[in-house]
Amino acid sequence: MLREMLYAKIHRATVTDCNPDYMGSITIDPVLLEATGMVVNEKVLVADCNNGERFETYIFLGDRGSGEIKVNGAAADLTGIGHQVLVMSFCQLEETELRTHRPKVVICDRDNGIAELIEYPAAESPAASTA
Repeated sequence: MLREMLYAKIHRATVTDCNPDYMGSITIDPVLLEATGMVVNEKVLVADCNNGERFETYIFLGDRGSGEIKVNGAAADLTGIGHQVLVMSFCQLEETELRTHRPKVVICDRDNGIAELIEYPAAESPAASTA
């Protein structure tokens, strides 16, 4: 059985631009992508910390070192410049993989640089925790 788990997260990034006339996606500085292992075209869930809105989209590549977090297309109306967002990707794991998978998390500074890079602890499978 596969379980859907957090793969990686960009925590409290600041939205730098919103473009509702663009065809869609979230544009992200590649420095943040490389730190988390997220990739271009990957599906992500974005949660706006200011208004509670959540939306799914996919990743476009921004300019390296720009700190760019640009929300494009219809989702641009769900957030705003200066809002803080969480960008999360997920993966599907077998029960045996739960014990070794450690999601990578980038904590952003005010300029969307990396303030801290952490790994969440691996989950335990339910069978292991009851043994």
